[in-house]
Amino acid sequence: MSQFVAQAQPGPPPPADSGPVVDFRNVTIAFDGPPVLEDVTFSVGPAETRILLGPAGVGKSVLLKLTNGLLRPDQGTIRLFGQEISHMPEESLFALRARTGMVFQEGALFDSLSVRDNIAYQLIGERVPDDEIDQRVREALRFVDLEQTFAQFPSSLSGGMRRRVAIARALIHQPELLLYDSPTGGLDPVTSTTIIELIVKQRDVYRTPSLLVTHRLQDAFTMCTHRFDPEAGTMAPLPKGQTDPNTTFLMLSEGRLIFDGSLHELVRSQDPFVREFLQ
Repeated sequence: MSQFVAQAQPGPPPPADSGPVVDFRNVTIAFDGPPVLEDVTFSVGPAETRILLGPAGVGKSVLLKLTNGLLRPDQGTIRLFGQEISHMPEESLFALRARTGMVFQEGALFDSLSVRDNIAYQLIGERVPDDEIDQRVREALRFVDLEQTFAQFPSSLSGGMRRRVAIARALIHQPELLLYDSPTGGLDPVTSTTIIELIVKQRDVYRTPSLLVTHRLQDAFTMCTHRFDPEAGTMAPLPKGQTDPNTTFLMLSEGRLIFDGSLHELVRSQDPFVREFLQ
């Protein structure tokens, strides 16, 4: 059966008793100075999308790297897929990372490799047969509406197209968790909306738990107030006043988590930093 289908329907909800996919407890990390993150506690549940807001330099990307074990906390615990990874040996982390899809800031594609080989990079290392690789790459590209770029190189693509290829690369293994590091950073508003539409499509079709870092309020609010319409094949606004119940917000300030809640709670927050950020 195809991994990616053009008119995909939303998948079933996760079991009600499923535990958190990601669980931070009192996490602190510093790099030869004041803490970059201090006493951070939050979780990402099954089918949940958490949007991490905050200006540059508050530790958002560091938090993502902690999530899949690329960095280790100085204090606290981090559980990924139910396993405590804070002190896990590097070789033991490989299998957990293989269950996670990462969309890096700026896409992070290899310029010397074709789009096909960029997306299939891990499959090639696993010695998956070429015909299976071709099929899976085309399906992933079809999901992001870029099948025509199969044999092209990143240098021939626009910035937005490179981000879409990066999303296809993250999706090809059908990950159990997706991490997005500023997926619309540096893009124009129209292209940014295209990327957010793909992320909403992924959220609503596959219901993969996600942690998305951004400083763009427009992207965050769009994700929370829209859904993917499989019949139209596009993103559509939810009825006025409604928000996606599985899309919620986190906000960092000076290394501390100062907000964890829904869009309605966010816009009504009386925290001075939150109010200044929203304005």
